[in-house]
Amino acid sequence: MAKTTTFAITHFSVAFGVTYAITGDFVLGGIVAIVEPAINTVAYFFHEKIWDKAKASSASHPLSRSTAYS
Repeated sequence: MAKTTTFAITHFSVAFGVTYAITGDFVLGGIVAIVEPAINTVAYFFHEKIWDKAKASSASHPLSRSTAYS
C-alpha cells in the first residue's frame, strides 16, 4: 500500500503542475489534480493485483514459464 500511496502523491503533483502550466488556473489545476489521479490510482491498485495474480499463475504452470511476465 505504501507504493500506491507514494504513486498517488507523485501523480497528484504532476497532474496539478501540468494543468496549471497549461491553463494558469489554480482552481482547475486543483480539480484535475484530485479527480484524474484519484481515479488512476484506484485503477493502478487493481492493475497491480491482477498483474500479481497473472505472475503467480504463470509460476504455477511449468510450461508457461517461457512466456514470463516482466
